[in-house]
Amino acid sequence: MSEPPATALPRTVPPPARLEPDAIGVGQDTVIGMAGSAPAAVVALTLAALAAVSGANYGGGATLVVAAIPMLIIANAYRRLNMWNANSGASFEWVGRAINPYLGFFTGWLMIAGYVLGTLSGVEVLGPSVLAVFGSSSTSTWANIGIATVVGVVMLVIAVVGIRITARTQVVMAVVEYAILVGISIWGLVAVLGHHPGTFPVTRGWFSLSGIDGKGSAVGGFLIAVFAFSGWDSTIYVNEEVKHRRINPGRAAIFAVLALTVIYVLAQVGLQGVVSPARLQANSSSALVYVAQALGGSGWAKIMALALALSVVATTGTGIVVGARIIYGMASYRTLPGLLANVSRRFSTPAAASIVFGVVVVALAWVYLLATSVQNAFTDVVDLTGLLFAIFYVLTAVASIVYYRRRVLRNAWDAVVLGILPLASAAFLVWMVWKSLAQAASGERWSMVGIVVLGLLLMLVARFGLRSPFFQIRRESDPEIRETA
Repeated sequence: MSEPPATALPRTVPPPARLEPDAIGVGQDTVIGMAGSAPAAVVALTLAALAAVSGANYGGGATLVVAAIPMLIIANAYRRLNMWNANSGASFEWVGRAINPYLGFFTGWLMIAGYVLGTLSGVEVLGPSVLAVFGSSSTSTWANIGIATVVGVVMLVIAVVGIRITARTQVVMAVVEYAILVGISIWGLVAVLGHHPGTFPVTRGWFSLSGIDGKGSAVGGFLIAVFAFSGWDSTIYVNEEVKHRRINPGRAAIFAVLALTVIYVLAQVGLQGVVSPARLQANSSSALVYVAQALGGSGWAKIMALALALSVVATTGTGIVVGARIIYGMASYRTLPGLLANVSRRFSTPAAASIVFGVVVVALAWVYLLATSVQNAFTDVVDLTGLLFAIFYVLTAVASIVYYRRRVLRNAWDAVVLGILPLASAAFLVWMVWKSLAQAASGERWSMVGIVVLGLLLMLVARFGLRSPFFQIRRESDPEIRETA
């Protein structure tokens, strides 16, 4: 009896590979969210700036506390939306389904642009920080390029290999980074409160938004603070891989904002008075390392440089991971090329999207470090990072209000929690964006115009070139009146 021809044999098509469910817990997710903000790197960039906003301010601690309030409210909006629909595209899909798919696509584009620029923003300090750990003060362009490339490639490989190893790597780096930053901040605060020689004493102005003698600018401080908090939403984009995917990513976002607030306030208050205002501003480009050296000498300066380097490495890894998942979420609806929606069967990660995101970041780092003639233009673009985050935070808050509008109109509690507070927080961020653009150089404004125009062009490609079904998606709202907190 002859065997049937091969063509007659039944064939089964394996199901498409998906991201690994229940891979990480809420604690690891919280660390990923904090790494998205790069605490040590942010403190290094903002310590002197917050201390000097419009004169001798030193009200940075109070400014950070106040700025944390709208961030917590918007984090809660993310939490509520994630309870509705837990997907890696997050705000891209939430805004699209609750308000309008075209606005949803634009939100997704702003998220991608924000994370590309946020990841790139650490390039300038990465090389010098790594070299400082080994006692080198080299300013060689090729040394900086080599370090940026190695870090980018290593973190890309980790991102592709899996979310579990990514989370473990982030936790290890976070433990070291936060221990150094918090420890030295407490040391600095003790020195200031103890009136050690050379320190600048704490006054009542430190607890005022306008600083010492009212000479500070609350608006200027808020602009810096909004930039500092950007990135905590990283907890949301890995939601498909978190245990209890509808609940824990939102909780992790709130935990991340709270933890960042504590670290930022402690670092600002603890370190800004270690040296005199004049010395702090004279060393503003390396303020964090300089303050550590003032406290404990060159050895502690190297330790602080290690924390700074780890912070940039961590945010590079997080940027690749979450940026790839945003791209994956959008490509799943064919608003980006379908190849980017592929998931590796071996690693259960969006490998193609990760590689594209990582290569783009490394390539832009090369351009930034090599093409000195365009560095000013690059700086203008990178300086928009906080504004991009603020804009899609606003859109997400509005999406939360629109989706839960029936609850908002139903009772007083939901009207406050789901309506008034998110709306007030969104209005605060809109005000910040407006003030920032009003004060920005023309290069930054034109950079923002360029980002918007590019996003609109990509939208047209997605709608008419890729024929994405996302643009025909129907609007949704919360149909039930029940407590789901």
